[in-house]
Amino acid sequence: MQNFKKNLITIITVVKNSAPTIEKSIRSVLDQNYDKIEHIIIDGKSNDGTTKILKKYKNKINKIVIQDDKGIWDAMNKGVEIASGDIIGFLNADDYYNPKALYLVNKYFINNEIDFLFGSVKKYKLMHGYKPWKIKWSFGFYTSHSVGFFIKRKKHLEVGNYSLDYLSSDLDFFYRMIINFKLKGMSTKKNEIFGQFSKGGFSSKINYITHLKDLNKIRINNKQNKIFVYLLYIFKIIKKPLKFISSL
Repeated sequence: MQNFKKNLITIITVVKNSAPTIEKSIRSVLDQNYDKIEHIIIDGKSNDGTTKILKKYKNKINKIVIQDDKGIWDAMNKGVEIASGDIIGFLNADDYYNPKALYLVNKYFINNEIDFLFGSVKKYKLMHGYKPWKIKWSFGFYTSHSVGFFIKRKKHLEVGNYSLDYLSSDLDFFYRMIINFKLKGMSTKKNEIFGQFSKGGFSSKINYITHLKDLNKIRINNKQNKIFVYLLYIFKIIKKPLKFISSL
């Protein structure tokens, strides 16, 4: 028999100047068929009308923080710091959940002995699966940080903050979470889609070479072999144009 305990799920949304999309994100949380939710929005002093939309929903959002920050990772750390939930998830201001997403999140956590969960997410294609065996040589081992990732709050605090030293600090967090802290996780079934991840978010604006160099820093600072790291870097630089040529 299934356990129907309801965990409090905290959703953290970081926003700055996202007036065209933030309302859809908020509505996707409000429209869940799961009612034990805490929604925290951290706004880095938007000046495009975002704050006007936040005021419209101020009685339906649990916590709204409007203050300067040092970027997306600093703002996310602030959200984690004030979260009350048993489980934490992140929803970017231009992404949204499907209505059954948080019900599924709760179901997986109460019926499995896990610390974190990755759900299927729609992006340019369906992103599905959690492949921890890939983490040391490729960061393509998970679905999506925003929309797809959920973790027990106590475990998130154990792993620590998102570093302000990287562009892809979520990948550094996942490395520490899996390799250093050895947390236990899983993925949902492929057809259990949590929501939509926007193509135009923060990560999509990072140049490919800059992204690879950032990954080098993450790998080396997490004590991966330097020779392996640089060989992998060269391989990925060569692989990208070859992949493009083969598609012609």
